Amino acid sequence: MSKPEQLTGPDFSQGYSFAKLKDGKMLLGHAEGEHVLLARRGDEVFAIGAACTHYGALLTDGIMVGDTVRCPYHHACFSLRTGEAITAPAFKPVPCWHVQRDGDTLTLVARQPAPPVRAASAQAPDAIVVIGAGAAGIAAVDMLRREGHRGSITMVSSEADPPVDRPNLSKDYLAGSMPEGWLWLMPDAFYRDNNIELISGVAATAIDTAQRKVTLDDGPTLSYDALLLATGADPIHLPLPGADLPHVHYLRNLPDSRGIIAAVESAKRAVVIGASFIGLEAAASLRARGLEVHVVAPDQRPLERILGAEIGDFIRALHEEHGVVFHLEHKPQSISADAVTLDNGENIAAELVVIGVGVRPAIQLAEQAGLAIDKGVTVNEYLETSVPGIYAVGDIARYPDAYSGDNVRIEHWNVAQRQAQTAARNMLGKREVYKSVPFFWSGHYDIMLNYVGHAEHWDRIEIDGSIQDHDCTLRYIADDKVRAVLTIFRDKESLSASVEISESI
Repeated sequence: MSKPEQLTGPDFSQGYSFAKLKDGKMLLGHAEGEHVLLARRGDEVFAIGAACTHYGALLTDGIMVGDTVRCPYHHACFSLRTGEAITAPAFKPVPCWHVQRDGDTLTLVARQPAPPVRAASAQAPDAIVVIGAGAAGIAAVDMLRREGHRGSITMVSSEADPPVDRPNLSKDYLAGSMPEGWLWLMPDAFYRDNNIELISGVAATAIDTAQRKVTLDDGPTLSYDALLLATGADPIHLPLPGADLPHVHYLRNLPDSRGIIAAVESAKRAVVIGASFIGLEAAASLRARGLEVHVVAPDQRPLERILGAEIGDFIRALHEEHGVVFHLEHKPQSISADAVTLDNGENIAAELVVIGVGVRPAIQLAEQAGLAIDKGVTVNEYLETSVPGIYAVGDIARYPDAYSGDNVRIEHWNVAQRQAQTAARNMLGKREVYKSVPFFWSGHYDIMLNYVGHAEHWDRIEIDGSIQDHDCTLRYIADDKVRAVLTIFRDKESLSASVEISESI
């Protein structure tokens, strides 16, 4: 599904038969030295760049929905009419060509200009402040400019580094298969060209909702007409003896990942405390670097609470096949300079300890400002908090889920970005209900789990295919309704499931 190194398929600049392109189908070819997707919907024919601008996956391996195409990797969506990246995680458009039909012959005659910036409403706020410069913050400021906002935009980040592709901090970057230069969500030119002020290494300490001001920890205040809270989550710290030793690490930001990578140089054995997604991805990455890895967790199976017993057993066996040793149904009691002691008295030798036992939403700023809180920042269907003009997205936002009817808080990267895009449009005067279907992925060695929907509980799991053969679809059903769908190497089914859930809202 990755982009081929050499051009394949027909050369569309030389013409192609309209009759051969069946209605509702896509075809991979090329023109002007790059891959092109040709698609037909009724009598209309579209031509756009075939490589997703997020990770380069071929869009022809995805699915067409109306006049859009969805990427098989991370479910980005592009317009077939303009090439615009409609939904995250892709931000940049793909090229788009005008297609001319002469009888049965289709020809690409002209490359269309990039999608124009839309005109913002006259009632749009002037000064917008975004607190948090992760995936959600970037998605918001990008959409604000695409929607024509001409006022000031200020991003405030307590992290010193520019915004990064956080999922890879526990995946490819930690494993050593991705250079650090690939982590940045946007190049430096993005902030300059879009007139976005990025204040890094400075924390917001207070919000005055009456005066509409944000206080920063280095003294100044920022005035805002609209405010977006995208503060994310903080790792849960364990109150263990020895948890503050220098070889003990948490993993949330780039310095954390850098610290673990530096520690690998002098370590042979690692203990990962916690069988969460972060913990297991870190375990896989450390195995890729050649360390002996032990995982300690109180659970009977890894990920069972989220994905069920069948996937839990599969994930455990997969990691064991790669040399990971599990110590399940046990908790750590203490950490010393060279070992982790468990509650049964067992000592596991370790020169490196990584703790990944979950996160808590970073809601302190919202609490101090008097916003409504319910194990997260309470927002309505427009992602607006209890204080008009203040929006919250991502890990901190508890929102009404249009599909289940429940108020939920979901800690997924794609959810954070898509919420931010909706909130950005709503800050500019739209009244757009957030309805995007949740999606996340988790990589373990060469196995990718794709998950759409949200199932906090289920009555049964229906399995199609074989989990062991890495070719399956699992449907999580409660009250005779499919709440979520997990797939392994069935990308089109994952996309179709997302569409089905969306259409049922």
